[in-house]
Amino acid sequence: MTVCSECAKLGSGYWEPKPQRRAKKSMKRQPTTSFSKRKQRPMVTENLELVDDFGQLVRQARLGMELSHEDLGRKIREKVSVLRKIESGKMVPDLALAEKLEHALKITLRVPASEPEVQPVSSSKPRGTTLGDLIQFKEKEAKK
Repeated sequence: MTVCSECAKLGSGYWEPKPQRRAKKSMKRQPTTSFSKRKQRPMVTENLELVDDFGQLVRQARLGMELSHEDLGRKIREKVSVLRKIESGKMVPDLALAEKLEHALKITLRVPASEPEVQPVSSSKPRGTTLGDLIQFKEKEAKK
């Protein structure tokens, strides 16, 4: 760097950058193995679905226990806005949240999934020609 004689008196002729200090990282304990010592619940794929009027059930149970939205939110560690949306029907709770609500309010929100009713095919209804019918027709013609 080129400077005037007056400025040169203020500094030295040699400059060396100071080594930067490393920020100390907090010593968080990292698990040495990937296995958790806590017991894990086995993952069971449950065929459960929510009842149709889950919002009304949650509201009635909450009011029956004389809990405000804030109290219930603190109890199950959920936001008040989420609880209000669930009660109004604007939001459908996922299975984990439904389980929390069931446990806290002592209600049942999840029921076994109902299978859709299948209409039995009656032979009295006329049906169109299928590929199998065409093959049988061709085989009968070939035999003649």
